[in-house]
Amino acid sequence: MGEPIARNLLHAGIEVRAWNRTRVKAEPLADDGAVVCDEPAEAADGADVVLTMLHDAASVEDVIAGVLPAMEEDAVWAQMSTVGADGADRLAELARAREVTFVDCPVLGTRKPAEDGALVVLAAGPRDERVQRIFDAIGSRTMWVGEGTEASRLKLVANSWALALTASVGEALALAQAFGLDQSLFLEAIGGGALDSPYAQLKGGAIIKGELPASFRATGAAKDAGLVAEAGRAAGAHPRIAEAVREQFLRTIELGHGGEDMAAVYFAALPND
Repeated sequence: MGEPIARNLLHAGIEVRAWNRTRVKAEPLADDGAVVCDEPAEAADGADVVLTMLHDAASVEDVIAGVLPAMEEDAVWAQMSTVGADGADRLAELARAREVTFVDCPVLGTRKPAEDGALVVLAAGPRDERVQRIFDAIGSRTMWVGEGTEASRLKLVANSWALALTASVGEALALAQAFGLDQSLFLEAIGGGALDSPYAQLKGGAIIKGELPASFRATGAAKDAGLVAEAGRAAGAHPRIAEAVREQFLRTIELGHGGEDMAAVYFAALPND
């Protein structure tokens, strides 16, 4: 996600200083005009906006500890990683302790929308023209939903739907196979009706073709399903579907499909050998 986001910022004429844990992954951005840095604090030095897009809250906390002291006094930290409710609150507190302006802004979309500049940005915190310029460069629209960390909570709500739908499509196709049916009959049956969705057709078609290059990996889906379940329980809800979906993704990883697209959850529903 970070690479296409950075590339779209460059194409919009925004100066980018990029850092990645594995430098070689960031180096192609130099061809588009980015300055690739060896240290995260070097990338943040002098920046108006520091954008974090990492795997989880622990990764962000680890990296940002050395970045916050290097940030300009009036700089903004735009935190785009999916870190969950508790993680977002912890990161916001780190920013407050350093008196750094914090915008909670996870995104909806996978690698292709990121490449196309078509992400949906969920944002909470103080509105800033510099941050909005970034959102306009990487997304099709921005939803401002609060002043705190409401955006990360809305991201969990949206993820709960996307993960459950993916797991359900996979299970439906696994059932069709177990019943000896042509799996494409399922997609044809729901096609064009109230039960249909472009997403179901997309993921279902990929499963049937056996083409599962990672748009969003099953490992990330397991992590996100865990964040949904954890935050839901902490808020007093009973996210039993999220918990079941997490178990399906963990099983997917056990079966050796963790690096494939999350549609590989289909394999967790197949009959056991």
